[in-house]
Amino acid sequence: MRLEDARRWLVVGNSGSGKTTLARRIAATLGVPHLELDALHWHADWTANPRFVADVDALTSDPGWVVDGNYPPVRTLLRDRADVLVWVDPPHPLILWRVTVRTLVRRLRRAELWNGNVEPPIATFFTDDEHVIRWAAGTLRVHEPRVRAALAANPRLRLVRIRSSQDGERLLARLAG
Repeated sequence: MRLEDARRWLVVGNSGSGKTTLARRIAATLGVPHLELDALHWHADWTANPRFVADVDALTSDPGWVVDGNYPPVRTLLRDRADVLVWVDPPHPLILWRVTVRTLVRRLRRAELWNGNVEPPIATFFTDDEHVIRWAAGTLRVHEPRVRAALAANPRLRLVRIRSSQDGERLLARLAG
């Protein structure tokens, strides 16, 4: 299958890598729905959606979609359904810069993320091992082995590795034809 003909896209990468932004743009270019796993997973007050796996299953049963996210309970389902795996993998210092600035701006503006949730107080960076900035720093090297495993498990899966914003623009231009 030509990349331009693919209709089921899984976009993965570290928090702050730009995966959601790129996924939205791919979906808009292809005219297919975009599903952000964070928005589906997190209910109000940062409670997990108990129907998360069933919801992802239902929403990716259609012939065309772009999903972004890395949640373990749906990793195999999405890998097996996707035509293309986009790995957004910019340099690590850029990821850490982006996630830090994004988190600070969201917190200062009290911007709603998903379902009424907002970034926690900045001081939680020091007390919460799961704080998004700490999470991003601690997971910088987890994606390469996961990408390799996905490709080994699904040989028909096409890989597109995005290392820069220019790579992303080239991909979008190619898809726009």
